[in-house]
Amino acid sequence: MFPLQRGRRLRINESIRSLVRETTLSPADFMFPMFIAEGENIQVEIPSMPGIYRRSIDLTVKEVQELFDLGIRAVNIYVKVSEDLKDNTGKEAWNPNGLMQQAIIAIKTACPEMIVMPDVALDPYSIYGHDGIIEKGDVANDATNEALVKMAVSHAQAGADFVAPSDMMDGRVLRLRQGLDAAGFQNVGIMSYSAKYASAFYGPFRDALDSAPRESDIAVPKDKKTYQMDYANRIEAIKEALWDVEEGADMVMVKPGIAYLDIVREVKNAVNVPVTVFHVSGEYAMIKAAAERGWLDHDKIMMEQLMCIKRAGASLISTYFAKEAAILLKKQ
Repeated sequence: MFPLQRGRRLRINESIRSLVRETTLSPADFMFPMFIAEGENIQVEIPSMPGIYRRSIDLTVKEVQELFDLGIRAVNIYVKVSEDLKDNTGKEAWNPNGLMQQAIIAIKTACPEMIVMPDVALDPYSIYGHDGIIEKGDVANDATNEALVKMAVSHAQAGADFVAPSDMMDGRVLRLRQGLDAAGFQNVGIMSYSAKYASAFYGPFRDALDSAPRESDIAVPKDKKTYQMDYANRIEAIKEALWDVEEGADMVMVKPGIAYLDIVREVKNAVNVPVTVFHVSGEYAMIKAAAERGWLDHDKIMMEQLMCIKRAGASLISTYFAKEAAILLKKQ
């Protein structure tokens, strides 16, 4: 029998398509990752990430205000640390006068309603480019956790709304929650990078912060595979996310984004907290490169990928496209 149901009836024009659309995007769905540098009036474009800059605090504050005016309500911040401040302890990470702490204070002073989520990991501060303290040729899990607690508390003291541990140490969410609570910061949240894969998509980000693992005169891991997840694994991601929720995470993250949408949906189905997805630097760079060559329509691909991440289950998308996408949405 000829079909009584015709799916095309709901696709006839944009008006009907918009009425029945299952997933929508708004600027409030985005978090913008920002790179902060020492100095004043500094703005240096990152070659592998066209349109993304390392900015000094004064220009970062100006950019944050523009983002807020566009409807973006969260920023995830990272700092470019001077080489002379790097060591194997990460102690600069909890310096109350450090670049990260100054940036948090400046942003919250200028734009109090912007949610600030500073990165918690030692790789920008490490002479070895690893996310933790090196002991006996490997990253020392528990010693690193102690350092991360000091780091997170210093961020909270500066005014951070959430801390965002990206290190993938075992048990760090529990230690951070205990440390924040003991310091009187019960209302500072934790957005945990729960399913962070050992991915080749992070290359441009590591260029931005000079945070890739380095060769050394002592034995150090050549990559981050002993603590970041194997990209062949799916069940492990669910387990990690559930552990983090049990330990006190208020949000969990899947990273990277587009290549891991199956993981996003699995984690979304498993947890009862918001799921953040990081649309990472390599994913951003690929779209920019293809669009520059005329191979893809930049704006259409950008919006399609962001919509697909949201459809897969993201409550929040950390993306370098946040500002561009928000501007485009405002025009619609």
